[in-house]
Amino acid sequence: MISGGSSSPVSIIAFFLTDEDFYQVRACCTFKGPQSEETEYTVSYFFNKNLMMEYNSTRGNWTGFTAYTIEAAKWWNSDHLDPLKKRIERKLLCEDTLDLIQSIDNLTTIPTVRLKSVKRPNGEHASTLVCSAYNFYPKQIRMMWMRNGQEVTTDVSYSDVMPNGDWYYQTHSYLEYFPTSAEKIACMVEHLGLSEPMFVVWDPSLPVEQRTRIAVGLCGLVIGFVIAISGIIYYNKKSAAYITVFLLT
Repeated sequence: MISGGSSSPVSIIAFFLTDEDFYQVRACCTFKGPQSEETEYTVSYFFNKNLMMEYNSTRGNWTGFTAYTIEAAKWWNSDHLDPLKKRIERKLLCEDTLDLIQSIDNLTTIPTVRLKSVKRPNGEHASTLVCSAYNFYPKQIRMMWMRNGQEVTTDVSYSDVMPNGDWYYQTHSYLEYFPTSAEKIACMVEHLGLSEPMFVVWDPSLPVEQRTRIAVGLCGLVIGFVIAISGIIYYNKKSAAYITVFLLT
């Protein structure tokens, strides 16, 4: 099950060095209790999603994870002004905004889940089912594929949980499968905003709009066929009456 977290990112800064390389700084407040003194403040440096160096207010020092950042961490840990800077940052970003951050962190928006099938362009019988979750908050979410009530663990892939840029997130899951009429496939979604898991069952039948268009088309075809048959019968009867009158005269 998805459980509530106590961490809230309060600042993310990214610098794009090239089209492929980027550098990111992330500050985070972790609430360990109701008092502001129990808040842990961390600053993390990333390069191309790889954690390079991190400051932790509980430990009170920097930790490097590469040869270069290990030496940089030693230099920053020897700087007597750096602890003061971090205490000021912790107060401004975490302690002074504790109520606001916790109220935002408690907000939830349940995902909108859609399920569709994508045919392979090479004509193979296998298809891809796509389960998409849109416009949810917070980002913690779990998606699973179920076949006849059992979890599917093969031929399944997932995208990253991607921000929309408006506090909401989206993510997608993919299932490669061969369609059969005997099995029941569903996408299960768990999220903090849901009191119980959401199940979206795959229905291979045509959507209502398509069924309606086909029904209207068939009705038109039947009506046209009836009119044509009636015209033929009427023509045959009229021709027979004309021949009878002609013979009598």
